[in-house]
Amino acid sequence: MKKKNGVSVKTLYRAFVYLVLLALAVSIFVPVAWVFLASIKENSEFYGSPWAMPKGFYFQNFIDAFEKANMGEFFLNSVIVTALALAILLVIALPASYVLARYRFFGSKLINMLFMGGLFINVNYIVVPIFLMFVDADTFLRKMGFANGFFLNNIFVLALVYASTALPFTIYLLSGFFITIPKDYEEAAHVDGCGYFRTMVQIMMPMALPSIITVILFNFLSFWNEYIIAMTMLTKDSKTLPVGLMNLTQAQRGAANYGALYAGLVIVMLPTLILYILVQKKLTQGMSLGGLKG
Repeated sequence: MKKKNGVSVKTLYRAFVYLVLLALAVSIFVPVAWVFLASIKENSEFYGSPWAMPKGFYFQNFIDAFEKANMGEFFLNSVIVTALALAILLVIALPASYVLARYRFFGSKLINMLFMGGLFINVNYIVVPIFLMFVDADTFLRKMGFANGFFLNNIFVLALVYASTALPFTIYLLSGFFITIPKDYEEAAHVDGCGYFRTMVQIMMPMALPSIITVILFNFLSFWNEYIIAMTMLTKDSKTLPVGLMNLTQAQRGAANYGALYAGLVIVMLPTLILYILVQKKLTQGMSLGGLKG
């Protein structure tokens, strides 16, 4: 290893990498910490130095966000939509990715190609066609006697849209892991009398747990923070947390109530931070797995 003034190039490179990582960590940690501190400040404290520590813990900001801005209702809607979307996604994606990765049948290559093509479609570009399709469907239902329609302002349908748009990425990631598992496990399971379904559920899925946790975390972040589809599909008072947060931002800026605004931001961020802390080890394992082979 070459040395420069007594210091090896490898040491310099390592120091550079650590410096970049430290800068990235600070750039993420400082804004997040600032939002948490701002959420417990009284409104009068915002007119001083923005970097001043809070004088106390002003919990009224969170009460105002939950009660006056309906963040509690929006939070519950987001929990329901995200949980439903994840459940639907896993129920469909796990068997589909396992079958597409381990078995060859008529049309399997075409199905794989269609799912791979779905990776290049940005769902934000097709929100309007989806919305118009649901409008037409609700118009048809009203003609049939269903006064309220079904597809718009329905959190179950919103969860179904979330799950369907996440299928390509999820199947890609899970299939990449299932392909890497040796077939010896399945052969041993069949010798012991396990059928296809039992082999998938009791043998393959537990082995795929790191990848499944990775999929859950990525899709949780996507569903929890999604704004455009939720704003389009939920046109009445029932909204998800990101849409409610935008309404809160506009209202509190006009009222100069910054404490409640930052409390709303904390309400949105806290579940994602907690989930990441809980599964970070499994996430690291899952990120190192997968990748489709030929």
